[in-house]
Amino acid sequence: MLDQDTAPPAAGNGKRPPQPPAGTGSRLMRRKPVERLVAEGGQGEGGTLRRSLGMWQLTMISIGATLGTGIFVVLGTAVPDAGPAVVISFVLAGLTALFSALSYAELAGTIPVSGSSYSYSYATLGEIVAWICGWCLILEYGVSVAAVAVGWGQYLNELLDGTIGVTIPASLANPPGDGGIFNVPALLVVLLCMAFLLGGAKESARANAIMVGVKIAALLLFCAVAFTGIKAGNYSPFMPLGLAGVSNAGASLFFSYIGFDAASTAGEEAKNPKKDLPKAIMLSLLIVTALYVLVAAIAVGALPWKQFEGSEAALAGIMKDVTGQSFWAVLLAAGAVIAIASVVLTVLYGQTRILFAMARDGLIPKTFAKVSPRKGVPVANTVITCAFCGILAAAVPLAELADATSIGTLFAFALVNVAVIVLAVKRPDMKRSFTVPLSGVRVPLPGGVRLRLGMIFPVIGFGLCLFMMYRLSTITWEVFGAWLVVGLVIYFAYGMRNSRLNGGTDDGPAGPDGSGGPAGPDAVEAPAKG
Repeated sequence: MLDQDTAPPAAGNGKRPPQPPAGTGSRLMRRKPVERLVAEGGQGEGGTLRRSLGMWQLTMISIGATLGTGIFVVLGTAVPDAGPAVVISFVLAGLTALFSALSYAELAGTIPVSGSSYSYSYATLGEIVAWICGWCLILEYGVSVAAVAVGWGQYLNELLDGTIGVTIPASLANPPGDGGIFNVPALLVVLLCMAFLLGGAKESARANAIMVGVKIAALLLFCAVAFTGIKAGNYSPFMPLGLAGVSNAGASLFFSYIGFDAASTAGEEAKNPKKDLPKAIMLSLLIVTALYVLVAAIAVGALPWKQFEGSEAALAGIMKDVTGQSFWAVLLAAGAVIAIASVVLTVLYGQTRILFAMARDGLIPKTFAKVSPRKGVPVANTVITCAFCGILAAAVPLAELADATSIGTLFAFALVNVAVIVLAVKRPDMKRSFTVPLSGVRVPLPGGVRLRLGMIFPVIGFGLCLFMMYRLSTITWEVFGAWLVVGLVIYFAYGMRNSRLNGGTDDGPAGPDGSGGPAGPDAVEAPAKG
């Protein structure tokens, strides 16, 4: 088993004695103990987050962040890649998400904090890896908000056209490169969601739960109406572009599953995170996958797959074609407007909480960790994040955003799978409220280590994430590489120097014994030794 070095706090004041300056290599790989992560839960600059979310609200956050994007927006770009076999693409993307969801559920029950995979990486893989993961999460959450907001404008136009016969001019309803100048609706939905978030986590969760109910009802209504228009011939040929098309569509559709990890960002605002977070993550993924597959199967049966090309409001169009009436399409468009707004709301919520965790660790400016004592929310963080995402939504085309989000998501998920394995080796006896299947079966390894057989699941999850990343386009990889370079420059220029783990002299929260938590507030795990 790998060694784990944790320096004890000095007697009396709970501070470690001055340490010799650490080399750059050791500073990059230093880890933040799990006990310290948990002890700091909810504490920000000037205030604390409020624990007000139960299992139902957490599940709705995950469904809200997930359900809607792949069906209401991206279906028009995925079906041309896979044909009717897009149903298999959804299953493939869902299976990839499932293996990572198992890892998320285990870590969320073990390390219930706001940072999600960023914090999990910090506790297991080291600061530099945690930074890269957090930087990818910024790409994942921030850019996905923008991508979804773009699609919201398309359905808003459908709704306006069907109700009052007026549409927003293309120049004001599309970003540059898609025939527009500035996407006003996309900016508007982000600002509306910002208003909800500033009201508090409990209030945002309540609004999200209502919107999730509406979106599920809208999708079930679509299935009932579109089912009457299914033509068997539309399913043939089932796989016109072969397995390559199916896997390419699956890689893009993985973008549609990013929401299930949103619940893990609420770890410091959940009433019973160790018990409720794993349940919320798994339940939400099951519900979302079932609805995605059902809606996709009916959609490609009701409309020839080639006609999906370029449509960002495909479901509303199908409703109109099947019934010959605009009423049903208008009704679905109204549901889509609400549904997509809930995605924007919950993903923005997750983004702000990840930035909150990174700022509390000193890796980004502390402004993002300031919490309003009155509202219990990071106000400045929320305003800055929403302003950035709103401008991005108004100025960048949808297609470029979706793939960039997919690769950032896949990279973060791959790290979560690795983190589960590392924690299983280094801390096998740590209490876990949820474990991946087969965890009770131990396999002896050289050196006296007994590894859980269930670790095969995160290994598979890691491999599937890499495969999905491989299937993405060259330009997506180039954008991702440039994003990482920018992130590393910021880390070395700011994050590494301002990290609260520097020298182990951080003023962390006090534990029951006055030493700052189970591991001491200043305990810094050294890099693992072979």
